Amino acid sequence: MLIQLNIFLSLAISFTIVFFVIPKIIKVSKIKNLFDVPNHRSAAKQIVPTLGGISIFAGFTISLILASNSLNINELKYMFAGVIAMFFVGLKDDIIGLSAKKKFIVQIIMAFYLVIPGNYRITNLHGILGIQEINFISGTILSVIAIVGIINAVNLIDGIDGLASGIGILISIVFGFWFLNAGDFMYAITCFSLTGTLIAFFLYNVFGTSNKIFMGDTGSLILGTIIALLTIHFNELNPLNENVEHGLPAISLAIIIIPVIDTIRIFAIRLSQGKSPFSPDMNHIHHQVLRLTGSHLKSSMIIISVNAVFILLAFSLIDTIGNSALFILLLASGFILAGILSWVVKVQKNYSPVKLENKSIYGLTLFQKKPKV
Repeated sequence: MLIQLNIFLSLAISFTIVFFVIPKIIKVSKIKNLFDVPNHRSAAKQIVPTLGGISIFAGFTISLILASNSLNINELKYMFAGVIAMFFVGLKDDIIGLSAKKKFIVQIIMAFYLVIPGNYRITNLHGILGIQEINFISGTILSVIAIVGIINAVNLIDGIDGLASGIGILISIVFGFWFLNAGDFMYAITCFSLTGTLIAFFLYNVFGTSNKIFMGDTGSLILGTIIALLTIHFNELNPLNENVEHGLPAISLAIIIIPVIDTIRIFAIRLSQGKSPFSPDMNHIHHQVLRLTGSHLKSSMIIISVNAVFILLAFSLIDTIGNSALFILLLASGFILAGILSWVVKVQKNYSPVKLENKSIYGLTLFQKKPKV
């Protein structure tokens, strides 16, 4: 009964903190002119404060400390260190700017810190490509790549309203219930602290008008760090409940499938064009869905729903086909769907842009078919 109370407190405290802190952040942002100014690459077409990550940091850390109660929060000290490091990196980028190269270097250094002294290290691939246990060096390199990759993947999907926070809510809920069922109560509370934080932020980000806010790099880097560490912990977990399976890399891939597929795909496109993998563009999955729907909310809900379907399929198939086959199937399916989406968007080029009369959606142009000549 005590753990249920802790989880309720983690949700309630994190939600409350973010809900009441965001208006204060917006007020300060307006006074100090701390806004995101739209450009030709922006999906949003209005000036919005970008310091929502401050509320995410406050809601997550404070609620986790308060709700942990008698549990041993000491095991999360390295996660806190990583979150704090990304908080300051993101805050500097949101306020005065920071090059992608410098952010990348800091992420690598932080990842090594989390993997070696923090022990967030992959030690077993559980049959992926026939590989089981891996040595310290291989595990360290793979873990650093995973942490840095997931951080950047989450950062890259933060391109339309509600997507990063919505995906984060889905991921934290799935992991949260898994850890709860496995008897890993500290990490379950961690997940639900993140859930409450993101739900409150989602409301302002998606439905806010005069009080709309973005999470900025501060929020996306923090979120990416937490998700990366939860994913590694999920794969390395030895459950207290013997009925709970463990060592399921294919399931973890399904849980974070959208950020992973989008990042691999977008990096491949940029490199094939001779560009830096960190050069911004409008080729992300969310940009393509947005071109088809004309609505941030609809686009986010579609993408989140697809991610949820992948998770359900993975849980349904894991016992039938196993880790390795499911892992490959998920990757292949993800790239096929992304390819189909790209094809549909290209087909739309046969359509001419026409403004909907009296229906401007975030300043976007919707598409109607060219009249036959």
